[in-house]
Amino acid sequence: MDSEYTQDGTLDIHKKPANKNKTGTWKACRFILVTECCERLAYYGMSTNLVNYIEKHLSMGNVAASNSVTNWSGTCYATPLIGAFLADAYLGRYWTIASFVVIYISGMTLLTLSASVPGLTPTCHGENCHATGGQIAITFVALYLIALGTGGIKPCVSSFGADQFDDTDEEEKESKSSFFNWFYFVINVGAMFAASVLVWIQMNVGWGWGFGVPTVAMALAVLLFFAGSKFYRLQKPGGSPITRMLQVIVASFRKSKVTVPEDDSLLYEIHDAESSIQGSRKLEHTPKLTFFDRAAVVVVETESNNDKKEGAKSGWKLCTVTQVEELKALIGLLPVWASGIVFAAVYSQFSTMFVLQGNTMDRSMGPNFTIPSASLALFDILSVLFWTPVYDQLIVPFARKFTGNERGFTQLQRIGIGLLISIFSMVSAGILEVARLSYVRTHNLYDAEEVPISIFWQVPQYFFVGCAEVFTFVGQLEFFYDQAPDAMRSLCSALALTTVALGNYLSTLLVTVVTKVTTTGGRAGWIADNLNRGHLDYYYWLLAVLSFLNFFVYLWIAKSYTYKKATGHAL
Repeated sequence: MDSEYTQDGTLDIHKKPANKNKTGTWKACRFILVTECCERLAYYGMSTNLVNYIEKHLSMGNVAASNSVTNWSGTCYATPLIGAFLADAYLGRYWTIASFVVIYISGMTLLTLSASVPGLTPTCHGENCHATGGQIAITFVALYLIALGTGGIKPCVSSFGADQFDDTDEEEKESKSSFFNWFYFVINVGAMFAASVLVWIQMNVGWGWGFGVPTVAMALAVLLFFAGSKFYRLQKPGGSPITRMLQVIVASFRKSKVTVPEDDSLLYEIHDAESSIQGSRKLEHTPKLTFFDRAAVVVVETESNNDKKEGAKSGWKLCTVTQVEELKALIGLLPVWASGIVFAAVYSQFSTMFVLQGNTMDRSMGPNFTIPSASLALFDILSVLFWTPVYDQLIVPFARKFTGNERGFTQLQRIGIGLLISIFSMVSAGILEVARLSYVRTHNLYDAEEVPISIFWQVPQYFFVGCAEVFTFVGQLEFFYDQAPDAMRSLCSALALTTVALGNYLSTLLVTVVTKVTTTGGRAGWIADNLNRGHLDYYYWLLAVLSFLNFFVYLWIAKSYTYKKATGHAL
């Protein structure tokens, strides 16, 4: 194929080979990045303050409102598995995003109408609101439409952006790493605007405007996404990855007594330069998980009936080496994926325990203004906005001189650095809590609502979390895209997202267990209703120890990991 065109099998919007000069790279990514910024502004603008809306305007109590939000949020991180499957198997990333944004903006529009149109919005007299069953139902239909819509966007948009860089072109491949950095940067730009301006609008102007502005932002995101269509490179969907993996497992067990040849060239693979899987390059054989190599062993029974001929008809009897390596690659990603769960549990503290800790501190800014403790999350966002360009423009060039790696660090090294930094966040929070409790004991302030220690002493722990995000979360985005088989990239990106959900569940489990164990015998417990009589510092130390242990387990995982090797061109 002429060098004027990409060598990774991507097509343009007209289903013709993608011209390298007219499509992809940053001329396409500028649309994707601005689209993501607007979409994240819409999502966080609607979700950040949602618990207050449900509690106050839908007449629900604290527990019911909190559970409603966590259930909905969990669904938002589960539906990406649906969108990822459709993208990899049938629709491709572009058309999956294009389809699901319609559902997304329908949900946003319905939510805005439910908060602004008389008859749909609850009747309020001052602070007291009464919502009918129908009004509550409309609100939750809108929310779950949004949850379904985000399921087609979350796993696809980062992968779609990375698709704009040809892996076979060294210059474009180097730019791909910068894309993931700026992708996470624009997410936080949107989140910062949502956590500050939109929350203020919701609390001071009204919920109709508070939801209306995010809806307009989402509509703008849709327009920007389609405006860049002629510049995009599209990967072809490769069929159901789940079916291909099941075929390897079934074929391997059917041949459980077959001996795998020492010469891997005897294993079955098509002889063309392209893979038999649409949109995927061939994968080289790796000497790990050799049990599954049996699926690619050709077993000759008779001259007229052999596995190779049957394999042409049924992938359940004979699989290609590339197909086997797809399954191996996914299994190889799981330990790295699991190591991110503890990190996600630490990350979740900035919206839970950090806020509770901040509630007990001096939140005044001058004589007339008190800062909400949750607003300190802005320092996490500012940390991300600071470290992202620093990493891309300063750290990577500096590290490159010593490592010789074009990215500065390998993806696994980058993730590991973030895991290490996250420990310092918990240590910082623990030290502050020790100091706070010491002041409480010294001055006998056990029943005081606030301790005269400035809330801004929390800034370091937020700053460490933001720094860790830039290394670990962005590293995970890049790692799961790069190491995923070509035809499974959306699915693996969705898999990476599930660590956030599982990290939150782990945090919930830890809080539940810690509370149950430490409140026996009538004790206040570590996480008491009155934190001045508790020991929140012990909980932070627990998370620090878990993070420390997780870091060393991760080092062992990273050391034994084998990076993917792709050959040939995509079909």
